[in-house]
Order: sequence, then C-alpha cells, then structure tokens
Amino acid sequence: MKKTLAVLVLSVQIVAAQNIAQKLDKVTKDLMDSSGAVSSALSFYVSDENGNFIYEYQGNKGLSTASTQKIFTAGAALETLGKNYTFTTTSSYSGNISGGRLNGNLFISSNGDPTLGSWRYDGYKPENFKRKLIDAIKNSGITKISGDLVIDDSYFDHQTIPGGWPWDDLGNYYGAGVWGINWKENQFDININGTDFKNFSYPLEGVKWLNDLKAGGNSDQSLIFTAPHSDVALINGMLPAGKTVTVSGSTPNPPLQLATEVKQWLKESGIEISGKAITNSQLEIEGKQAVTASKNNILLTYQSPTLDKIVYWFLRKSVNLYGETLIKTLGKEKKGNSSFKSGVSYLKEFWKSKGINPNMINFADGSGLSPQNYVAAKAEVQALLYAKKQSWFEAYYDGFPVQDNGMKMKSGTMRDTKSFAGYHTAKDGKKYVFSIIINNYQGSGNTELQKILNVLK
Repeated sequence: MKKTLAVLVLSVQIVAAQNIAQKLDKVTKDLMDSSGAVSSALSFYVSDENGNFIYEYQGNKGLSTASTQKIFTAGAALETLGKNYTFTTTSSYSGNISGGRLNGNLFISSNGDPTLGSWRYDGYKPENFKRKLIDAIKNSGITKISGDLVIDDSYFDHQTIPGGWPWDDLGNYYGAGVWGINWKENQFDININGTDFKNFSYPLEGVKWLNDLKAGGNSDQSLIFTAPHSDVALINGMLPAGKTVTVSGSTPNPPLQLATEVKQWLKESGIEISGKAITNSQLEIEGKQAVTASKNNILLTYQSPTLDKIVYWFLRKSVNLYGETLIKTLGKEKKGNSSFKSGVSYLKEFWKSKGINPNMINFADGSGLSPQNYVAAKAEVQALLYAKKQSWFEAYYDGFPVQDNGMKMKSGTMRDTKSFAGYHTAKDGKKYVFSIIINNYQGSGNTELQKILNVLK
C-alpha cells in the first residue's frame, strides 16, 4: 500500500512538472515568434529547489547578462572572504609629535573600502567618519601639522575602470571606478533646471564643465562624461524645461576629493596644516615618488560594515562599484594581484570548482555593466542552487529584490538586454530556481520576461 501511494505521489509530481514545462514552452515560443524577437537570443533554465530539471530553452547558450552577473560575484565573495569580512581605513602619521605640533605628514589609507562615506549605513555616514577622524587627531594632542595631508590610494593598481565598459556609462553614477580610496560611493549629484546648474551635492575639486544640455522632453535624457584623473567633465543630452532635476555622476578623482574635504575639516576644527592635500597617484602623475603611510603611528582604525551588509546593497540596489571592488579584492587576496583581469580569473576558477562548465561563464567584470559578459541561464541556476546550500545563503538571499510581479529575483538591464535570476515559491508550495536572459529584443523585455515567469506563480 505504501509503495503504491509513493508511486502515485511521484506520478502526480511528474505530471505537474510536465504541465509547468508545457506552459513555459508555449509562452516562451510565443515570445520568440513575436515581431520584437525576430533577431533575439534567449537563454532560459528552470529547476526545482533540489536541482531537478524542469524546463530549458537554449539554457546552455551564453548571452550578455547585465546585472544578474552580480549573483556570481556576491556568492564568491561571501564564501571566499566570509560574511563578517570588513574593509579597513586607517589614519597615521610620519615624523613625531612635539608640543602639539606634528612634524611630518598626516596619512589616510585604505584597502579599497567601497562604503567609506556612503549614505546607506547607519553609523557609517560621512559625518561619522569625519567625527572619528577629527577626534582621533585631537586625542593625539595634534593642533598643528607641518607637513602634507597624504591620501594613500596605492592599495589597488592604477586601472580604476574594467576594460570593455561603454564610454557612455563611465561618467554616470553607475559607472563609477574603483580606487584604493573610495569616497561617498564615488558619486556626486547636480540639481539642474533646464540647462542651468543650480547646485552640487558637494563641490567637485578642480573640475571644469562643458555644458551641452538642451531643454526639452519630459524625462532625464542626459549623459555625464568624466574620466579618471580628468579635470574636465561634459554633460549633454536633454532635460525637461522649467523644473529642477537631480542628475548623478561619477567622481573623476575620489581620493583627491576626500583630501580636499579632510583639509577643510581640519581647518574647521582649528587644526592648522602647513602643507598641501595630495594623493599618491597625483604624486606619481607629477613624476614624484609616492609616500608610504606609516604602519606604526596609527591614529585611527576605521572598519567598514560587514560584507553581508555590503552584499545586501550590492544585490538590492545593484551598486556596480561594490562588485568591481569585490573583484579587485578577490584578485588581491587570492592571487596577490588587484587587477580586474586577476579578479575575474579567480571568479571563473571559483565557479568552475563548484561544477559549472567554464564554457558557460565568460566573465568580463564583477557587476555586469560590461557587454562582454557572456553567461548561460543554466550556469546562473547552478550558482543559485549552490548558494542555497551554503551557510551564508541567508545574507545572499536577503539581497534579492522583490520585482513588480511579486517574485524575489535579481534583474539585469542594459540596452536591448534584460535578465532575471532568482527563487520563487509557488502558490502550491513548489519551489523553483530560474534564470532567463534575452538579448537584442525590440520590445519591453521587462514585461515579456515577467509574463513568462508568471507561469511559475
């Protein structure tokens, strides 16, 4: 009797899976037969929570992923670095302190903390860092500094932007580069009315603007162009006339920006400094020797939020800066080389070691902004299934946003590219793991792909 019941239950499950597969096949093929998908490519894969195959449509086909690429970076970082990993920023000095006078330089250095000065975390905002830094300097008895304020941004290599990122993206907030010292997520905001700049979230140090904006339309159609170390920024495109719009860009030199602000903090706090505010990269650009921060005369050790909290925002708000910082950190920690190439190589090795076919994961960065990322939907599902069995899964899963259709999944969007990857529990209690990616679709990819995934509800 028990054997008969087990066979009956298994038969019902098989029939149910077949019904879901048939429905998925119909809506998928309907999309691919539509006029908007004439030249499109689709990769789609669905399994149950145990990894049992349910449906695929060219699931092994590698496509440009956009931000669902982040599921790979987040998982590798949580396992490799640990969910309690923190970045560290330190302030130290050279020389000696005598009678309240620092006869030497004041340093600030970091191992690339992407959250330094971020507005996302209680207790870690710009004013929190400012207060702790100034308090540490005052507690040491320093009232005057005879040397320079040196921002040591040498922890990572000099390449701040992954190769392959589109030029149209670099100057916009989501295209911010990665530095040894990051500040305020390397982002600034401008309030613009029509074509007129009203104010900045903070003054950009030494940046001159070319303004080619036109007034018109009903939405923000502007682009900002900045480049690392450049002192010229361009904004063009179109903004609505007669109302103020906030446009966000990427800071061209975050370490120098921090140097300028810290020097102002010192002045406001009554601490005199005779020298200039400088960064190590600027010294190198000028043909001078970089100055090494002292490892002994430590004034302040400032820890970032833990990695699980960073991954939450990385996935929830798709912060590209976090992904590329993690890539550089993985390269530095595991291969002794902070280049993007080294970090991406480690990322591929990591997921290959977890059983993913390396031919299905061709990574180009850690965030998905590069159009040169090519990943198969099946590989994304395999990564999601692996994560589900790990001790860090709760921190990982918590970051997945709930999308418009009520499903918890990471999305990806670029020009003519749309993707979703995530987990869903259906009304009947069945649990699914899925990934769907479409490239070169001439229509509303967001709407159409969610319509397909709604079959799983």
